[in-house]
Amino acid sequence: MLTRVKSAVATFVEGVMPGGGGGGGGVDLPGAPEKFPYSRPEFLGLSPDEVECSADHCVRPIVIMKESKRLPWFTGYAEVINAGKSTLNEDQACCEVLAVKRRPPGSSPASSWGNVARRRSSLPNGEGLGLREELANTDNLTFHYWALFDGHAGCGAAVVASRLLHHHIALHLQEVMDILCTPDLQPPTCLGEEHARTYLNPTSQRALTRAVSLRGAAGAPDSPRVPPTRFFAEKKVTQESLVVGAIENAFKDMDVQIEKERAVYNISGGCTALVVVYVLGKIYVGNAGDSRAVIIRGGEVIPMSREFTPESERQRLQFLAFMQPHLLGKEFTHLEFPRRVQRKEVGKRMLYRDFTMSGWAYKTIQDDDLKFPLIYGEGKKARVLATIGVTRGLGDHSLRVYDSNIFIKPFLSCCPEVQVYPLTQYQHGADDVLVLGTDGLWDVLSNQDVAESVTCFLANCDPDDPNRYTMAAQELVMRARGMLRDRGWRISSDRLGSGDDISVYVIPLMHGNMLD
Repeated sequence: MLTRVKSAVATFVEGVMPGGGGGGGGVDLPGAPEKFPYSRPEFLGLSPDEVECSADHCVRPIVIMKESKRLPWFTGYAEVINAGKSTLNEDQACCEVLAVKRRPPGSSPASSWGNVARRRSSLPNGEGLGLREELANTDNLTFHYWALFDGHAGCGAAVVASRLLHHHIALHLQEVMDILCTPDLQPPTCLGEEHARTYLNPTSQRALTRAVSLRGAAGAPDSPRVPPTRFFAEKKVTQESLVVGAIENAFKDMDVQIEKERAVYNISGGCTALVVVYVLGKIYVGNAGDSRAVIIRGGEVIPMSREFTPESERQRLQFLAFMQPHLLGKEFTHLEFPRRVQRKEVGKRMLYRDFTMSGWAYKTIQDDDLKFPLIYGEGKKARVLATIGVTRGLGDHSLRVYDSNIFIKPFLSCCPEVQVYPLTQYQHGADDVLVLGTDGLWDVLSNQDVAESVTCFLANCDPDDPNRYTMAAQELVMRARGMLRDRGWRISSDRLGSGDDISVYVIPLMHGNMLD
């Protein structure tokens, strides 16, 4: 087994792994139909011939939208395929404006999919979807949605998530619509039971009793078994936390759906997911993986996500392995050492750390310490169980350590980290933007590089040109890809460009203010 692990690691260092992309494991159900056929993002409007041309690994053409008004807020988008790492572009993107209607009484969540209306085609820039309109119309909740999915070991999971994740978000927002869309809910922003009795109408009171079950209180508002008032005040739930919870649960439901449908469809690999939801005056950024979102406001860079990698999540992974050592298959150790331990070092002291430590300390080496480390390598070459370089995302249910029966999925979390930006609390200029990018962008450009590029580019564009954000996205992709020189893609004579798939959104924040 140790020889197989070493072979797998060596193969990864060379940049190729059986099954393609970032991990082992392969396609489930070879020959089974795909749930959705491979394509490029729908909003690009590409013909089959154009999709084929975009997949040229030698030329690597940068693909942009034909019409700037196809996306809300004049959002800019650009993408480019990798330099040969995988046959297809494993990135996927989605952008929608959706209107969620109240769920009919007694209906099940599954029957409510029809209560979600796509608005992007009929209202390309979100006209008329003002915040006051959302609050006034208690039968609808409108939200804007942007998402990037970076696939690995195949593009199946990324394609499925790009088609369905926003529907899961809509369903979970629908569950709390009676709270989110109640005009009575002003001025308070906290939704403890006491606030519900004071500010919500009877319908919303009943909805709150159903939705906010943090205290385990049973029965309808008129139930004779009502906990004492002092107990109600112990837990308060904000509107913001309800939206965050909807996004978190949507990710989990999406992952469960991918797992279940593997029994019917060929859904290959897994994917990272970076999602932006604008609703009720706030931007919510949910991230599971190593894509990144930053706000550029007045030249200032505001990080809106952080990458989840084997190094950044070392302690979580080590704790899980410590609590459930059977997941390591008797071949790995949860401890970390500065280098591989050799048999001749048994009985000697070496630096180590485990899930309880952020620093290092000495321990006496034992036979168990000769096992392969749970996290091997550092930086971009760090791998979980010598197999995969990301620790959060969707899919990967069949992913295993190369040539073994050790599954990786228990260590891969589908739960996103959600950060919130109160958009309507600030006035934004035409050059203030939210930039989303897959790791192909950030592998070669820093936050400051991106901010300087976007700020400089937009400063030299006509402020009234609706294509300026698309051109800014194109500029970022071009800078990260570089130019083809000496049979390689280079940013400069001494710097390699990104050989990965690159997908970028540039979202102007000023248009969000216009909805208020």
